[in-house]
Amino acid sequence: MAVFRLVDELFFPDPLLSNEDGLLAIGGDLSVERLLLAYQNGIFPWFENDDDILWWSPDPRLILKLEDFKVSKSMKRILKSKKFTVKMDTCFTQVVESCSSISRTGEQGTWITEGIKKSFLSLHHLGIAHSVEIFENNILVGGLYGLEIGQVFCGESMFHKVSNASKVALFYLVKYLKENNFSFIDAQMPTDHLKSMGAIEINKLQFLNLLKKATNF
Repeated sequence: MAVFRLVDELFFPDPLLSNEDGLLAIGGDLSVERLLLAYQNGIFPWFENDDDILWWSPDPRLILKLEDFKVSKSMKRILKSKKFTVKMDTCFTQVVESCSSISRTGEQGTWITEGIKKSFLSLHHLGIAHSVEIFENNILVGGLYGLEIGQVFCGESMFHKVSNASKVALFYLVKYLKENNFSFIDAQMPTDHLKSMGAIEINKLQFLNLLKKATNF
């Protein structure tokens, strides 16, 4: 299928029209309004250059149903030890910066561009984007961030500087989401790491139906 070229009009094509790789559209901007419209329709930005914005709606889609989150015996021991201090929304910018700069096996560069950082900070100020932060001895050693769309949390990225810090962040995110009656986490692209903790792949149509029920947009 053809990839759509976005213009100034606030519009996205049907996410079911993305190509076989999941790419739906090119162009547009990173305004708060466009980002919210994208996520409400199961679309997200992923690119390496702010001058070439790419919008994706992959098939299959990775989601984590909150009730399916797996806590291993080793993770239970770590949580019981209380070696980490957990906070939320106290240093959003630092979490995003850490996610953008952390070295990842097999990857060069980052999709968390300056434009993405600026836009998500605006979403954070609006109370839509959030971070979970993990501290050890008052030093930020792990965390994650994403945004709320209705009763769905769209996970963007996570990082760790010490073992298990990002897993602890995910544990507390799931705890928070359960307490606030969320439905699931949109993890976007399949990874073995998240699958090991209970995330599953579903087809795009299933995902869009779940998203619609959980957002009421």
